[in-house]
Amino acid sequence: ITLSRATLTHYTQRAIELLRPIYDAQWQHVLQSKVLAMDETPIKAGKAGKGKLKAAWYWPVYGQDDEVCFTWSTSRGSGHVKRQLGDFEGTLLSDGYAAYDAYARSRPQVTQAQCWAHTRRQFFEARDDEPAAVDACLEQIKGLYKVEEAIREQSLSGEAKRAYRLAHSKPIVDGLIEWAQEQQQRMALLPSAPFTKALNYLLSRRIELQVFLEDPEVAPDTNHVERALRPIPMGRKAWLFCWSEIGAEYVGVIQSLITTCKLHQVDPYVYLTNVLQRIDRHPNQQIIELTPRVLMVA
Repeated sequence: ITLSRATLTHYTQRAIELLRPIYDAQWQHVLQSKVLAMDETPIKAGKAGKGKLKAAWYWPVYGQDDEVCFTWSTSRGSGHVKRQLGDFEGTLLSDGYAAYDAYARSRPQVTQAQCWAHTRRQFFEARDDEPAAVDACLEQIKGLYKVEEAIREQSLSGEAKRAYRLAHSKPIVDGLIEWAQEQQQRMALLPSAPFTKALNYLLSRRIELQVFLEDPEVAPDTNHVERALRPIPMGRKAWLFCWSEIGAEYVGVIQSLITTCKLHQVDPYVYLTNVLQRIDRHPNQQIIELTPRVLMVA
């Protein structure tokens, strides 16, 4: 059977609209997390003129129960972070983008944690500038990840995980900060040098980079949310753009459920078939039962 593109688009839109209440329930549960990880990635969506498309962004938010919701906006400013997270109280884990800093500063109830993987990237990009110093730094950061690997192997959690990090990761972090401060005193360093910028990146975020030491629920980096958003960059190479802004919004809804299915080792096809067959008769007050995290466990 050959169906027109318009018909297929219409069917897809109707199906995703049926799933929107499930997405909304999942989003509300994500916002109840004590620790959130957030990132952003660009997309083209909607016409901006002849032969041009508008710039837009997806902002995946990763909750502590391994659920992801892709929020969407036409702006990369801090206003979207404030609108989406609202009155969130807890720890926000992010990269060094200023929009997250602005939100955290406006909310005393929010503790900001930042990403060691992005810090490592800053030094890696400065390797040609100071190869010996950078290699020494990267080796120390590698030590942090060896500690995390040991924690996973021993299945540590809670206070045991915190104590292990304080015993093994904190000396590494303290040493890196002290080393960076010593490096900054070198008279030969130019302010515009990549290595200088990497040192400044680390030292200006040293408080945020140490949050994971005291809170066992905080990851040392945002790699988990970056893995979750991968379908969007991959999509930019496959389907290139969203023809309309409403289309981009629908992609965010369906991708939130599909990605969460994968995080819980649930077959997205089985899940969507199950949910679409029962959504019309499921009580709205119990819609949380149809989220991937809950449904496939039950």
